[in-house]
Formats: sequence, structure tokens, C-alpha cells
Amino acid sequence: MTTTPLRPENPAPELPEIDGGFKTILADPPWRFSNRTGKVAPEHRRLDRYSTMDLEAIKALPVADAAAKDAHLYLWVPNALLPEGLAVMEAWGFRYVSNIVWAKRRKDGGPDGRGVGFYFRNVSELILFGVRGSMRTLAPARSQVNMLETRKREHSRKPDEQYPLIESCSPGPYLEMFARHPRKGWTGWGDESDDEVAPRGQVHRGYGGGAFDVPRVAPHARLTGEERQLVAKMLREQYDGGSSIREISVQSGYSIQRVRTLLKLTGDLRPAGRH
Repeated sequence: MTTTPLRPENPAPELPEIDGGFKTILADPPWRFSNRTGKVAPEHRRLDRYSTMDLEAIKALPVADAAAKDAHLYLWVPNALLPEGLAVMEAWGFRYVSNIVWAKRRKDGGPDGRGVGFYFRNVSELILFGVRGSMRTLAPARSQVNMLETRKREHSRKPDEQYPLIESCSPGPYLEMFARHPRKGWTGWGDESDDEVAPRGQVHRGYGGGAFDVPRVAPHARLTGEERQLVAKMLREQYDGGSSIREISVQSGYSIQRVRTLLKLTGDLRPAGRH
């Protein structure tokens, strides 16, 4: 996993490049919602949770230069911005062929009605699927339904179930644009793609097992010797299982620095940016 930070002040930042280009690209652009005057919509009060980009800036990203001659694109787009999503796909050199629906579920399996919307309350989000050149999906895609049904996580964070779906249906090498969490086997590019960047946005407890059952301590308080060793072992199991330092921080409620300190009691840490 390699990461490249996105610098918002650069109107056309460089994307990672590899020989032959990326066969599969996943992108979750930081869409900017606007009202009919062109100003940022006042009802969209979540903009402080991540940096946004306007449509022209997203379209101008040199995705065609990073993609292989024959490639797949998985593009997340809010329901209200479907025309913009199609425009971005075309600007990046892909043609739209299908979509995948993320149905957001409650713990009991019902639709998660916490979404927003001016006309309807959104309980779904779309991944537009596009193709560049000529490349069929892999054999498992023939039986893959075009729907993901999972619970929500932090604001804007998409379900981890997207990765095994994509990896089974489209070939590598893989590039994730606007990545917020490292992923083994993927090249990540974005503001929050590094393993130790603190995430922004609310965490929805209970997803993927929820919080760790660890002692709650004040920010500057210390664990006892026995607690310290026990918790360090618990965190190490999660870390060795692929969780990032910041994911462990979010789920445990401990600061990133405390997590790092505890993990060092039981072994070495991965190099920054590696998953």
C-alpha cells in the first residue's frame, strides 16, 4: 500500500503512475453541494468533515493518464449529483455501463433513515461503473448482484465490503482516489490516505464489531501494569490482523499516540503509509 497526499491548493495534482497504468480505479470524490445560486448549499453543514472540490476541479484530474488502456472505474456519487457523476466519468475517459447500489441498513436490517435529502430521505448511494477500452469483468462478477447492504460508519466513509467485491470482479493493479484508509494491495491517493492521519467525521459504533472492550481511561491517565500488557496484546491482535493505527484508535477510544505506545510493547510497527 502506497499513499500520495492530495493538496487541495493544487488544481491538478499528480496521480500515482505505474507501468501500463492502473487496471481498476476506485474514486470517492469530495463532491461540493450547491444551491440554485451556485453557492454552497446552507443545508449541507457537513463540509467541515472533509475538504471539498467543485465539479470542474474533479473533472480536471488527470485520471486518463493514470489508467490503463483497458480499465474499470468505480465512481461513488450522491443521488442528487448523478448527472455530475456521469460528466466526471466521461471527462476521465470512461463510458458508463452499470451501477452498484449501497443500501444503508440499521442493526436490525431495516433501512437506515438517518440520511438527508430535499425530496426523499436517502437510504442508498450509488457506485457508477465505467469501462475504458474493452475489458469484461472477471468470472465472479457473473453471479455478483449489484447491491451492497451494510451499516454506516464515519460520515462519508464507504463500506469495506466494496473492496472484496471490486477485487473479485476487476483485475489489478488497483488505485483508490481520495482514499481515507490504507488497503493492502492498493495504491492510495488522498488527504487522509496515510495510516496515522486522524480521521474526520462521526463514527457509527457497532459496525464491524464495534468498539474494543478495553478499559476507559482519561487522556493523560495511565493504565496499570497488568492492564497495560493485556490491552497491548488485544490491540496487537487487531493490528496484526490488518487494522490501521487510526482504526484501532477510533474503535478503542484511545489516542493515536497511546495506541502506538501500546503496540510498541508487543513488537514493531509497520512503516507509515503501509498496511
